[in-house]
Amino acid sequence: MSAAEATRLDHGDEAGGLETLRQGLRVSPELARGWWITGLLALTMTAGRIVVPIAVQQTIDKGLSGPGGPDMSFVAWMCVVCFGGVLITAVASYFTTVRLATNSERGLATMRIKAFRHVHDLPVLTQSTERRGALVSRVTSDVDTVSQFLQFGGFIFLVSLGQMLLATVVMFVYSWQLALVVLVCFIPLFASLRFLQARMSAAYGVVRAKVGEMLSAIAEPVVGAQVVRAYAIERRTQQRIDASIEEFRRTSTRAQAITGITFSIGGLAAGLANAGVLTAGVLLGVDGHATLGEILAFMFLVALFSDPVQIATQVLTDAQSAFAGWRRVLGVIATPADVVDPGADGVTQDRGPITIEFDGVDFAYPEGELVLRDVSVRLEPHRRVAVVGETGSGKTTFAKLLTRLMDPTSGAVLLDGVDAREIAFSSLRERVVMVPQDGYLFDSSLADNVRFGRPEVTDAQLLAAFESLGLTDWLESLPDGLDSPVGQRGESLSAGERQLVALVRANIADPDLLVLDEATSAVDPGTEVRVNAALERLMAGRTSVIIAHRLSTAEAADEILVFDDGRVVERGPHVELVTAGGVYSQLHDSWIAQRSAG
Repeated sequence: MSAAEATRLDHGDEAGGLETLRQGLRVSPELARGWWITGLLALTMTAGRIVVPIAVQQTIDKGLSGPGGPDMSFVAWMCVVCFGGVLITAVASYFTTVRLATNSERGLATMRIKAFRHVHDLPVLTQSTERRGALVSRVTSDVDTVSQFLQFGGFIFLVSLGQMLLATVVMFVYSWQLALVVLVCFIPLFASLRFLQARMSAAYGVVRAKVGEMLSAIAEPVVGAQVVRAYAIERRTQQRIDASIEEFRRTSTRAQAITGITFSIGGLAAGLANAGVLTAGVLLGVDGHATLGEILAFMFLVALFSDPVQIATQVLTDAQSAFAGWRRVLGVIATPADVVDPGADGVTQDRGPITIEFDGVDFAYPEGELVLRDVSVRLEPHRRVAVVGETGSGKTTFAKLLTRLMDPTSGAVLLDGVDAREIAFSSLRERVVMVPQDGYLFDSSLADNVRFGRPEVTDAQLLAAFESLGLTDWLESLPDGLDSPVGQRGESLSAGERQLVALVRANIADPDLLVLDEATSAVDPGTEVRVNAALERLMAGRTSVIIAHRLSTAEAADEILVFDDGRVVERGPHVELVTAGGVYSQLHDSWIAQRSAG
């Protein structure tokens, strides 16, 4: 598998049915637990159904048409047998359904857990390029499709298979000639199923993909509803949603059209089988090779054989959709993580002042050009370092490598002389914390969001964290203080207030290295002064790396790293770099000109 393929979620979408089943059972072994008990229950249920046509044949040929005349006691006994068969079928059906439902829910719960856990381990490139609606569809809608099939389709499949096999055996016992007539009539159906299976699988694979695209098209304007309204693009957005829904309808209709062919052939085969048995049965009866009871029993058996075959066409349809969804879920789980936690084998570092070193670091996205080139820098403890450069120069990649959201293509990132890849995540995340431009908030209380990384923190400690950043007055201005709801994505707060929460969250984490992706660039003017003051307090006494999108941020740094085309081309304090007349000086002059023009 190439590096690019490793970041794709669809690299397993072409797997066949058996391979998908094998992979699925490996991921969710609960699905196959006690399979022989479930199979035995299904056979018992089928045997109960087969008892009825046999009892009918015996009633007619021996109970009503025997040599000594009608034998009502025998007829009564056959009625008891029929009732027993129906009762056995009902009881076995109940336990088969319960076992299938229990095993499938346990197995799919395991699959959901593994899929959701693995989403956080997916390569950063995959997370950023895969549509969120499509990714959510893989671990929700697709799993639900598999669940419905395993519970209901699996039940029908087991019963139908057992019923067909037992009905075939009993038909051959009664009359091999009539049994052959039935099988010959169903040959066209079996051939068509074989021919259409690959086409159905491909068609329903496209359907499942379109479901993800449709959910993504619907989800994005819901999340960005304010932007949609602000720019009056409701009609264009609705047209995009309508087009996505229409595309899903087309693909679904094409898939159902293939299914319709199998239904038609199945109905034709069942009709031919009934007509053939009736005709051949009469001819055999005239010659004395078949009794009336046997012919009637055969008609029952044909129904028991043909009904599952016809139902199987619908099961096959559901199976194609379910297996397409199953492959998509397995595709998420099978996508290898690009950043692996060494776990118990990793190094646990002591807390304290931290030294950072990039040693000959190169980085490139899969099958892409180098984003960072031979970066070698050393950052001393307690320093405030700003990273500047044009868009695409490698600033953000530098930050992601520093926080180990990604690993270098070559070279190493060292924390206190230890390769970051060898440090246990638990230790690394304690020492290094990143505050993004727009801190994500969850739909919960302010307190829950602040203590998100450290749930054991008490309310008293939270209040102390707000106080240490000079934010007590802001906290007290909120209606419910720590219990104030922030809404989905923090919509109850302004952009600046969301950033304040992110800073307090980082303060609670108390890292040795603080990485800031220009924490004030998206802040509203009314809160910027408060954010800057809190930021100064947060950075005091600890190593800080600031990805500066505005040079005003860089001016206050102890040292500035200037990136250009993936390389560190300049390094030093603000005054020194401005007078040097290099890349930073040009950036500074451009920024001054823009500020003057504004």
